[in-house]
Amino acid sequence: MVSQEQRRKQLAREKALRQQQRREAARRRARMRNAVLAGALAVVVAGGAVSYAAGAFDGDDTKDGANAEPSSSPKDPCAKAAPGKVKPLSFEKEPALTIDKSADYAMDLKTTCGDIGLDLDAAKAPHTVNSFNFLVNKGYLDHTKCHRLTTGGIYVLQCGDPKGTGEGNPGYSIPDENLKDKRLKGNVYPAGTVAMANQYNAKEKKGRNTGGSQFFLVYQDSQLPPDYTPFGTISESGMKVLKKIAAAGESTGQGDGAPNATVVIDKATVTKS
Repeated sequence: MVSQEQRRKQLAREKALRQQQRREAARRRARMRNAVLAGALAVVVAGGAVSYAAGAFDGDDTKDGANAEPSSSPKDPCAKAAPGKVKPLSFEKEPALTIDKSADYAMDLKTTCGDIGLDLDAAKAPHTVNSFNFLVNKGYLDHTKCHRLTTGGIYVLQCGDPKGTGEGNPGYSIPDENLKDKRLKGNVYPAGTVAMANQYNAKEKKGRNTGGSQFFLVYQDSQLPPDYTPFGTISESGMKVLKKIAAAGESTGQGDGAPNATVVIDKATVTKS
């Protein structure tokens, strides 16, 4: 997935452009308002009712609702994490492929914000599903934080890093899969998709097959090139949990940072049916 540093720079440029556009619009509004009020003020003073014009130039040109500071910090909508610690696990190589590619697999993430159910596509992404089946059965995801929330252009919650920094991995990497999935038409990952994060750099065309354990949950259609393995879909109830997390926002105010909601995966399970 796009790195936090790249995303931060992109958002900073977009913010600077918006601020410039708001300042120009504010100046235009001020010129128009001042021209109108100048005539009105002359009439008022001539009539001896100066008080009518008092405060007429106390404009709000420097006050923009989009830039206003919130009156209070966002409320954390999630519960306290269950007792326990992240297991410091690392493995030398990708596990042997043992799943049944013709079977149905589901992953359940019991989080502090509610349960997020995922239907996994073993037929189209067997290495990815096999890896999560292996890691989850080792307790790899238990007590880990979902460390990243993006809220502009790309709308995802990123999880799967035991370090909680965006740098954690299981010690091995897995191949990219299912990148020609028909659902990804128009360079859009649709809401309800679960996909792998990786280190691919599209500009340099380097970093293929670098998926590890980090994955992202798409809670709203997101503009992304088809470079990240889609390996399942999110349940309807899981989408409601994600919307709640997204509504609480992220910590930087720039559209990409740690979620204000404390999202911890208390327990993850994978089941076959």
